[in-house]
This record gives sequence, C-alpha cells and structure tokens, in this order.
Amino acid sequence: MAVVVLASVAVLGLGVPPGAFAGEAAGEPAGAAANRAALAGAAGAAGPGEAAGTLRSAPVVPGTYAFAEDAGSVEGTVSAADAEELVPGRTYRSTLPARGKVYYRLELDATTNIYASATAVPPAGRTASVIDGVKVTVEDGEGRACDVDTASFGAAGSPHPVAAWAMREISPRRSLCQEAGAYYVAVERVDPDGKGSSPDPWEMELTAMTEPPLERATATTAPREWNSAPPRPVAGQPERRPGGAGFARATPVGHGVWRDDIRPGQTLFYKVPVDWGRQLHATAELGGSGSGGSGYVAAALDLDLYNPARGPVADAGLGYDGTQKAESLAPLPPVAYVNRHAVSRQVGAMRFAGSYYLVAHLSAGVADDFGDGPVPLTLRVGLSGTAQDGPGYAGESVPSGVFSVTGEDRRAASEGAAAGDDTAFRALAVGGIGMGSALLVGLGAWTLVARRRGSLP
Repeated sequence: MAVVVLASVAVLGLGVPPGAFAGEAAGEPAGAAANRAALAGAAGAAGPGEAAGTLRSAPVVPGTYAFAEDAGSVEGTVSAADAEELVPGRTYRSTLPARGKVYYRLELDATTNIYASATAVPPAGRTASVIDGVKVTVEDGEGRACDVDTASFGAAGSPHPVAAWAMREISPRRSLCQEAGAYYVAVERVDPDGKGSSPDPWEMELTAMTEPPLERATATTAPREWNSAPPRPVAGQPERRPGGAGFARATPVGHGVWRDDIRPGQTLFYKVPVDWGRQLHATAELGGSGSGGSGYVAAALDLDLYNPARGPVADAGLGYDGTQKAESLAPLPPVAYVNRHAVSRQVGAMRFAGSYYLVAHLSAGVADDFGDGPVPLTLRVGLSGTAQDGPGYAGESVPSGVFSVTGEDRRAASEGAAAGDDTAFRALAVGGIGMGSALLVGLGAWTLVARRRGSLP
C-alpha cells in the first residue's frame, strides 16, 4: 500500500521521499530496484521526440543488470545426478562458480525442440579476459553433447552481461539426443584463469523454451539465395527511447532511429519484433563525447544481436576517438524456419519469428580517455521484406507465442512500452491519480474541519 501511495504522490507532482523506490529492503534481488524505479518514473514528463504521456524508463546505473522480477532461485550442482529441474517457460536466477561446470536438468519428450540459455552477469567494475565468458552445453543422459555454444566479452575485455544458448533439436539428420527422458544443461566459464579474469562467482539468469513440431514436413535445406547486400542505414530524426537493463526489461523498438545516452561500463537492451519473412538491419552510432578528452579505444562499443531464445546471432565492434563513429551488423537473412538447416550458425539462429534483442555495451575503458560521462548512442533499426505466415506448428510453444509477432508487439515497439506492461503502468497511473485525488480530498476535508473547529468559541 505504501508503494501505491508514493506512486500516487509522484503522479500528482508532490514529490517522493529520497530512497522510496531505491530498493533499500534487505535481500532485494539486483535489478528489482531499477525496475521499481522505472515504475516511479513512468509518469514523468516526455523528453525530446516523445509524445505526451510516453512511458519512460528510469536511468540505468552502469554495471547493473535487471533480472526478471519473477525469476525463481535454482542452484546448480557439480554432479548431473543431483541437478535441479528447469521448467520450460520459467526464468531462473542462479550462480556460476569461477571454475567447473554446474548442472541443471530438463525432462523432455521425443517431439519437441528445447532451447536453453544462460546469461552470465559478472561483477561490475572488474577487469576481464578478452576470451572469458559463458559456455552452455545440452547433454543427454549419458553425458554426450547435443549442442554447445559460447559467448565472450570480446576484444575490449570489459565485463558485461553475455548470453549463450544450446539446444536439443529433433531432426532426421541427427542420431543423438532424439529420445524422451532426462537431459542436462551444463554451464561453465570459458577462461576463468585468463589474464584479468574475475576470481569471483558470477550471477546468472537461465531460461528454457520449447518449440513444437510442425503439422506438415517442410524443406530440409536452407535458402540458397537471399539479399545479402548491406542496406543504407535508416534515415530520420532520432526518437529518444531509453534502453532497458536486461532481457526481461528490454525496451521495444521497431523500424526507425532511436536515441539514448550510454555510460562507460553500461549495457542497454532493446527488443525488435521480427516477423516471418522479414529481414533485420541495425547500425549503432556513437556521438562526440563533449568531454574534451583525447585518445582512441579500439573496441569501445559492442553491439550484439540475440534471437528470441536469447541465442547469439551476430555482433559488431566500434572503435572510438571521441568523434562520431558508426558500425553496422553484417547482413542477415530473412527470418525463416528452414534457416535452421544452414551450415552457418549465424544463419541458423534466424530460425524463428519473435522478439530479437539488440544489446549495446560501452567499454569501461572509454572512461580512461573521455571520462565517465554519458556518450550519445543512436540505433538505426531497419526492417525490410513482407511478413509471411508461420510454418504451421502442431501445438504451442512454451512460453506461449514466444516465436511469433502479435499486433500488441508491433504497437509496443511503436509506442515504446513493453507488450502487456503499458496496461499495468497506466492502471497504476490512473489508480495512483484516483488514490491521490482521494487523499487530497480527504486532507482538504480534514483541514476544513480543523479550521472550522478552530473558529468555534
């Protein structure tokens, strides 16, 4: 009730006591404070390029990660025999030790594809080995690898959230991992003993998603031809769209030009609804620092693209000397079910529709030459091609609809509010106004009564 009252006061412009939404409560999960702060700022004034009433995100503190608020706690085990189960459709929070694998269990049927992803969140403000990161493997009951993937921090060696995925895929081309039964997700560090690697455990966010089989068989070869010519970056006036602090709080964007500020060590998350048959293009720009500093950071900005299952697709690095710089992701094929048959893992990752994530990280090393102030970041996001019907699934994915794009998703991308979240925000705002008005009416009546009493002999 206290939170609602404070939100009401904030909506009415009466001010909020310092720290009211700062997450002082003991044991609050990292990122929850940031998410609640976003609620407090939801009714803030519109910024440049924003329509009145636009819901705005709270500023993101560099180095923090907003874990999913509904994430359950799960403990990885050193032995697969003791592994706790990951239920598809749920998000979990766990810990990754500096050395050794930790295991989690999956209970699978013989018809469904499963995609497991681990987002590693290293401690902020530490150095990192350039090849360190997270490695994810899905294994069968006999310890044989069904699939494996790694993600590293890149040339900058700047620690930031990185995600890798692995799958159990039902396919006539495969002989292993086709039976029903217990499977295991093994997660480990890539280079814990590398120069500059953090000796501390890392926090971690885990997800598992299922994809149903098709109603009818389809082609078993990837498209041989698609438009691989680099397109011109999208032109137009940038619209300010603050980035989120995690996958669960990624800011929706669509075709257009989007603007925010990013600080050294900070990571911003955006999500783009990409339908079947559509092709995604993205360019990142860093503006002038304005700090008066000089120098050159060879790997200043890292732009990563992840698919709806949080699987890495492509990345681009950008050097920075304090002046305007730009870099684009390599051309990607249109989203198609048959992309999964491609030899290239990059093409194979464009296998389903849904929300694709653009994740921008500004190296902590930028502060050495240009200070720790914000640097202008512009994302030029292009969507080409005509949306097509899906492949015809014989069932529902888990979570439901994760591999599709809805009208609500498109509207959210246009307006900047997370699909399904704006209703809650607006309800809070309306409820807050109602409660605030009632509070003011009550206070006014109390004051009037007190004054009348004071005037009686």
